[in-house]
Amino acid sequence: MDIKELYKLYQQHPCITTDSRNCPEGSIFLALKGESFDGNKFALQALEKGCAYAIVETSPDVPKGAEGLADRIVVVKDCLQTFKDLAREHRRQFDIPVLGITGTNGKTTTKELIRAVLSECYSVMATEGNFNNDVGVPKTLFRLNDDHDIAVVEMGASHPGDIKTLVETAEPTCGLITNVGRAHLQGFGSFEGVCKTKGELYDFLMAHDCPLFVNRDNEHLIQMIEAKSQQLRANGQQPDIYYYGQSDNQDILIRGEVVSCAPFLKFRWREQDADADYTGEWMEVQTHLIGAYNLDNMLAAITVGYVNNVPFEQINHALANYVPTNNRSQLTETATNHLIVDAYNANPTSMAAAIDNFKRMEVSPKMAILGKMGELGDVSDEEHQKVVSQLENADFDEVWLVGEEFEKTSSTFRTFHDVEEVKTAIAQQQPQHRYILIKGSNSVKLFQLPELL
Repeated sequence: MDIKELYKLYQQHPCITTDSRNCPEGSIFLALKGESFDGNKFALQALEKGCAYAIVETSPDVPKGAEGLADRIVVVKDCLQTFKDLAREHRRQFDIPVLGITGTNGKTTTKELIRAVLSECYSVMATEGNFNNDVGVPKTLFRLNDDHDIAVVEMGASHPGDIKTLVETAEPTCGLITNVGRAHLQGFGSFEGVCKTKGELYDFLMAHDCPLFVNRDNEHLIQMIEAKSQQLRANGQQPDIYYYGQSDNQDILIRGEVVSCAPFLKFRWREQDADADYTGEWMEVQTHLIGAYNLDNMLAAITVGYVNNVPFEQINHALANYVPTNNRSQLTETATNHLIVDAYNANPTSMAAAIDNFKRMEVSPKMAILGKMGELGDVSDEEHQKVVSQLENADFDEVWLVGEEFEKTSSTFRTFHDVEEVKTAIAQQQPQHRYILIKGSNSVKLFQLPELL
């Protein structure tokens, strides 16, 4: 079967499962495989549980007496590629804006803020959680239905070419890169590899004459835009860009600035149009997010909402009422402490921003529990030492560092090999009446600490 024939099959059975333990009656089982599993081995089991068809790479041996199952098995060359191709075919059934979003830091928070803003006026389909890889993006696209007015699709990457693959699946009509930083360097090979891969979103959008939302103050993004715009200008074209930022650049459409972080971010923003010599009135928003670094994420959401004609009052309402629930930029009040929890991800860029913001927060006393940063390759020792140096200048009341990488640094701070040692120290010391920053890569499992503090 070609993809169009397979899609007709999907239309008759509009539910795809990749888990043989979850086989809704009449669904299609698609046999994915990875380093530690092979869905092809469970195709017959999926059919027996109620799946109408199974898409596999290797046809299973059908036992005697069950020959009818063979008619319900579709063999393809590559199940994962078929999954992506089917998802793209499904996405093409809907003539709606699809915003693609990627970046080293902030993409999930920005996605949620954009969803909140657009939902004031539209029915929005957005990536759930962080289903942003070559399996998660197709699953997201299959959630599209006739009720949706717009889609927001998050795209993650850890190797060269990842974003190219995802944009060719999702075919976004507009998009933004939150930022680029030194993360997943083992996979990308270098910071230049990060920029090239993230920039594949810009490549797709520019090639298809689609608008971009760009942080005007991010020098790396501006360099990427300039480099990629040269060919367009040579052909007499001009990229369609909506800029946002905190600086005085005249081409910024949406400008904002921090009012306070005490401890939640309060900011103000306004629209401006240099061509029309127009500057709007400042509007102030009190948020439920921790971190001055979230201002860029707020401005990105405002710009997307503005371009999509969401009224100012509703934009502000959405941002003021957004409450994070995903261990990102959260302030949790326990019986004894105030916790700033950002325990899902950590890389040099996000770690530096978190420490800087915690330093700026108008609270005391301050304690930081920071976990190691993963996938940094040859620069791991250097980057962890940089964190220590930044902490030495931050003047926090107490600092605990978790992980072998921090144990190897030259530091006067208390270090722990793993989260279990931290748990023991908490039980012994019982920190109280403090503001505690908890940040580290998910693998360090610092998300286990809030219930103990």
